[in-house]
Amino acid sequence: MNEDLIRPRLVLITTPLSDADAETAMRAALAGGDVASVIIDPAGRDEASFQRLAELLVPMIQEAGAAAIIVDDTRCAGRVGADGIHVTGGEVAALAEAIDRFAPKLIVGGSGFETRHEALEAGEKLPDYLFFGRLGADLADEAHEKNLEMAEWWAEIVELPCIVMAGRSIESVAEAAATRAEFVAVSAAVFADPQGAGAAVARANALFDAYMESEAA
Repeated sequence: MNEDLIRPRLVLITTPLSDADAETAMRAALAGGDVASVIIDPAGRDEASFQRLAELLVPMIQEAGAAAIIVDDTRCAGRVGADGIHVTGGEVAALAEAIDRFAPKLIVGGSGFETRHEALEAGEKLPDYLFFGRLGADLADEAHEKNLEMAEWWAEIVELPCIVMAGRSIESVAEAAATRAEFVAVSAAVFADPQGAGAAVARANALFDAYMESEAA
């Protein structure tokens, strides 16, 4: 076993959550097992609607010991006392601006960097993490092969943490963990079935444990 191997941790992304299911599904998910952070996605909501969603979710996320990270809306993040900002779009300048404005007070990470060159340029700005995948793009049961390839390459050569997007099936966190990314993100795998959110989080953590045991064998 590689003594430097770190057990991956779960990141939840709220993209599929409806307003009606948000509270019960999030409480169930957070009670299901270890969750490092929750990325709260506007997912097409207007500013006021997203503000209400964030006001609902951020306190319960923080009470569970996870970090609440707001996608793109820095004003909302400030108003709700979120722990971080996630910058989408793959623009190095936008990520750098967010880091300059908010780090180290807030966690700042980004996504949308599609090539190795773009990812390395973004990493030079020293965000807290890079995310490989796209919010809402977990349409297949398996993780996207390109995301896995990027995460595996990144984890091997760069110390900066990364998050890799798993697929629509919770079982896909196993292949995502095998990249040795520090964090594995799930969205539809947990929230497409709000009633099963807690069980899905428990299953993900069981798969992480199994991965660690297999590496130790």
